[in-house]
Amino acid sequence: MPEVLKAPLVVEFPFTRSLGPVQSAFLTGLREGVVLGVKAADGRVLVPPVEYDPVTAEEIRDLVEVAPTGTVTTWAWNHEPRRGQPLGTPFAWVLVRLDGADTALLHALDAPGPDAVRTGMRVRVRWAGERTGAITDIACFEPYDGAAVQPAGHSGEFADPVTGIVTPARLDYTYSPGRAQSDYIHALSGRRTVGERCPSCRKVYVPPRGACPTCGVATDEHVEVGPRGTVTTFCIVNIKAAHTANLDIEVPYVYAHIALDGADLALHARIGGIPYDQVRMGLRVEPVWTEDARYPDHYRPAGEPDADYETYKELL
Repeated sequence: MPEVLKAPLVVEFPFTRSLGPVQSAFLTGLREGVVLGVKAADGRVLVPPVEYDPVTAEEIRDLVEVAPTGTVTTWAWNHEPRRGQPLGTPFAWVLVRLDGADTALLHALDAPGPDAVRTGMRVRVRWAGERTGAITDIACFEPYDGAAVQPAGHSGEFADPVTGIVTPARLDYTYSPGRAQSDYIHALSGRRTVGERCPSCRKVYVPPRGACPTCGVATDEHVEVGPRGTVTTFCIVNIKAAHTANLDIEVPYVYAHIALDGADLALHARIGGIPYDQVRMGLRVEPVWTEDARYPDHYRPAGEPDADYETYKELL
């Protein structure tokens, strides 16, 4: 049996968005310890609030304060909390209809175990110690057996409203390549670049996909390409990447599409060994390998005359 390749991969980035008047008021209210909903055309109070009526699609801005106490409408127990979740110990995900609201809010309930959670139980907001204007200002919900808290009737107007939020987005997954990409990776370990030729259109695809994206037929004929190639298009990177293996690369630098000799599809790689403002379309380049590397660290000028545009125009 051939070795099954797999590797852990992470896609992570900060998601930045501006806020409209309703979401701004809602998050600013959380910062101030107030929960706001919005009244729809049919009189229902929606929490969390939305900016457009779900029935009529009309814009709505009639803000209504609701209580920080409420009732669990449904729940599910989380035995193994993951990184970034509200609590580090097992907890319940709950939908809570706050007193004064007609819809339910999803959040965490701090409970000693699933036997302590039930539909219909009363809960209240546990506020975070430091609040910034985010849903995490509600640290979680907790069981509550007191009287319903009466809201003060806040207008939703604040002197210093939250106008934008930054939310970290992250996806952790394990990638396992198929037959074609496994062959490609194994070839790279020997400092060779291998593509596959379509039996119909005869194009050579690098990296191989196992099937021709144009003809839709399976590909299994290996074709070694390169190692040299031609820069087709490129961009100049001016923002330093975070949380990557390339933290030592100083900006600006160039990332380019490179058509390796013999390939009919350009791959992308970094260009080094030349000032960023001297990189150009048609530049002939060659790979630079570092010790024990599994793929080229970057490509550098090969010392050849630039390729004629007609030779790579179809690969742009």
